[in-house]
Amino acid sequence: MKKTLLQQIGLATMLGLSLPLAAIAQTELSDGEIRKIDKDNKKLTIKHGDIKNLDMPGMTMVFQVKEPAMDEQVKVGDKIRFRAEKASSGFMVTELQPAAK
Repeated sequence: MKKTLLQQIGLATMLGLSLPLAAIAQTELSDGEIRKIDKDNKKLTIKHGDIKNLDMPGMTMVFQVKEPAMDEQVKVGDKIRFRAEKASSGFMVTELQPAAK
């Protein structure tokens, strides 16, 4: 069962442990909005806020998707929460979910 960041911090605190900052940064999702979907090339154009784990300010940019089905989960204009990572071929969305309304 995957634990949320707050659950991880709470558990670590109860056990008298601290989470490394890198582990916390990896669990954070960024806010974004889908601007374009390129299914042929498995890419999403996302207008996003800061991406803390990449030390990246907000902007609009193109991301590859880790799983081909990710581009089927969204449509242009959708507000999302996502995780992106640096890959050898560029930046890649590794997790994608609808933003809470």
